[in-house]
Amino acid sequence: MKKDFLYKLTFTITIVLVILFIVFICIDYSKYDITYSAPFSMTILIRSIEFLLPSLIIFIIANCIRKR
Repeated sequence: MKKDFLYKLTFTITIVLVILFIVFICIDYSKYDITYSAPFSMTILIRSIEFLLPSLIIFIIANCIRKR
């Protein structure tokens, strides 16, 4: 029971982080101006480090929990 709950919790956190990544990219794109010095791809890279990298780590942990 506890293992199943922990797996569902970590998987839910993973999904929430991916959704937040998409939302923040949309918000950044709507606020992006061509006069900024950094290209928009740099913003995507930074957001992916903030959201997708932890999401990947938590997803791997969730799969380890499920297999045990």
